[in-house]
Amino acid sequence: MALAMLAIATLALVVWRTGAFREAAVPTVEEPVAASPAQDSLPAGYSGSAACTRCHEAESRAWSGSQHALAMQVADERTVLGDFNDATFSHFGVTSRFFRRDGKFMVRTDGPDGKLADFTVRHTFGVYPLQQYLIDIGGGRVQALTIAWDARPKAAGGQRWFHLYPTEAIGHADELHWTKRQQNWNYMCADCHSTDLQKNYDAATDTFATRWSEISVGCEACHGPGSAHIAWADAAATGAKPDASNGLTVHFADRRSASWKIDTATGNAVRSKPRSHDNEIEVCAQCHSRRGQFSNGYRPGEKLLDHYLPAMMTAGLYYPDGQQRDEVYNWGSFLSSRMYSKGVTCGDCHEPHGGNLRAEGNAVCAQCHLASKYDAPGHHFHEAGTPGAACKSCHMKTETYMVVDPRHDHSFRIPRPDLSVSLGVPNACSQCHDDRSPAWAAAEIRKRYPSPKPGFQDFAEAFASAERGDPSATIALTQIVANTDESAIARASALERLAPLGGENAVMSGEAGLKDRNGLVRHAAIGAFDALPPEQRLAVVPLLSDPLRAVRMRAARVLAPVPEAALGPTAAAAFAKAAEEYIAGERFNADRPESRTNLGGFFAERGRHQEAEAQFRSALALDPMFVPAWVNLADLMRMRDREPDAEALLREGLGHAPKDATLHHALGLSLVRQHRNEEALRELKRATELAPDNQRFAYVYGVASQELKRAAPPKR
Repeated sequence: MALAMLAIATLALVVWRTGAFREAAVPTVEEPVAASPAQDSLPAGYSGSAACTRCHEAESRAWSGSQHALAMQVADERTVLGDFNDATFSHFGVTSRFFRRDGKFMVRTDGPDGKLADFTVRHTFGVYPLQQYLIDIGGGRVQALTIAWDARPKAAGGQRWFHLYPTEAIGHADELHWTKRQQNWNYMCADCHSTDLQKNYDAATDTFATRWSEISVGCEACHGPGSAHIAWADAAATGAKPDASNGLTVHFADRRSASWKIDTATGNAVRSKPRSHDNEIEVCAQCHSRRGQFSNGYRPGEKLLDHYLPAMMTAGLYYPDGQQRDEVYNWGSFLSSRMYSKGVTCGDCHEPHGGNLRAEGNAVCAQCHLASKYDAPGHHFHEAGTPGAACKSCHMKTETYMVVDPRHDHSFRIPRPDLSVSLGVPNACSQCHDDRSPAWAAAEIRKRYPSPKPGFQDFAEAFASAERGDPSATIALTQIVANTDESAIARASALERLAPLGGENAVMSGEAGLKDRNGLVRHAAIGAFDALPPEQRLAVVPLLSDPLRAVRMRAARVLAPVPEAALGPTAAAAFAKAAEEYIAGERFNADRPESRTNLGGFFAERGRHQEAEAQFRSALALDPMFVPAWVNLADLMRMRDREPDAEALLREGLGHAPKDATLHHALGLSLVRQHRNEEALRELKRATELAPDNQRFAYVYGVASQELKRAAPPKR
């Protein structure tokens, strides 16, 4: 009986890391501390957007009124759009008041302790269709107020205060409260709303000294530091022979040197030459992607994966067919599109300085798609000039974020209401015809197109199957990974979904993916080895020297439990360098308990137990509610033969989070290891009650229950 119950304790292994780098998951945040004298002097290399005007007047004029130029501003009479004339707004029993005092914009609302207090608005964040407001709450920590101003016209429902979580009661202890981490500007938002942002978090004091070169998204955010370019231009003006590089860190000549010509036979344009690199797309992706950041110092022209880790098309973020679900900021959707595969770049449709489309309405699509064929009732079956006749209505369905901000899906897909019927995903037809069923829409499509094209993205069934836990998903995902005609992001996303399923197919796909030309695929392929015994992870070793930092870091993390002797001297040296990068990346985000817990897990697997314990405890100092740190710290105690300490920690964690199923489950396993089976069974049962959909918890509890029944003495 004891042996059987102890075996149960091995069924739920603690995973040391909590999920790579934290992705920007909350779209409601803002920016920095009040400008200080130190921010008035520009760092070496940055000159400010004003310096560009003398030579680039037209571009500067277009930029000056753009969302980029107004991304973040000092709060004053000119920039604040909201009503601060003693206006009030109530949300779940909390009434906030917006007013002015001594020339400052103020809000009286519930603070970190839940009590009403007066706060000074330092900066505005964004302009349209909503504007948020940033408040410094001390220690350099700047928070985004979750009550925002609806900047739309009154006739459109705007000119009002509203809450970003209108149906939720967000108390001061809630992670989504405006004073908590998920609304922290320094981590969540700052990097994309200012130029040359330096987060400058001090882990020892838990404070920020965040700084920027330019408060908004200026010229150098996309073109790189400008001082060398200005020197180049000045030299050219004096007659000196200029350097051919023109002093900038990135060049966008690839798109300018290519052209698109419509093939009248197909009605679609063909690029005059293939796109040779993704410089332009990756410059946009630094902010227009769902990604985590692991270093300061990105300069346009550098590889995205040397500073950022973008999210793949995973469940929760995307629907199984690849449509945007959560706020993913376009890049991932675009990479999955036929447009991207044919060589289209962001600047083909968007004028980058003003941020407007290259042409209005369907005309922007007609640059590459023959209007007489596609902008015609014979194609779209709607009356010309109506919303249904707009290309974007059918091929770029919207999702609304932040209550009032509809964003177009950039995967440019053929409407598939049939997938709505079979998989439950949304479709463009039903967004307009909301009084009709998806089955009706599918029938109408079939009537008009008896042999409808399936579209470029053909992974929906496989991804949906994986989300359902269907065993057949393994084969379907393996086929997607192997199909080089699929987009790289679809193949990488298939690997991310395949890896947790394990088995021979996952490992074989991972081995092939390690050698792929695309960095996203290589990065995802490493995950296939994450759950294997250390001695079976050596295939990952070559990626310790990968050209991309994110790939090297993930390789180091997966190889952490491998003994140095098993690597050999050359690989051990490569591991040491990659491990330093991994540690630096987690320390860059030490303002988050996730990163401190990740680092603790890494140290634990390297046998550096004291450092591991220090990281877990520091994570809990940041947030006593962060359950993974309790669980991992307890498991570290188990590894060190300190089971009573492990139990005590889990009970302490339950004092902070009494309804957390993971803590109850871990406590049950600890009690099993201490042969306290009746107590263990109660905790294991409680875990299943709190998380009824967790199959692992149910399985462990089921096995434990059966073992206790077998061990019970027979009734007389």
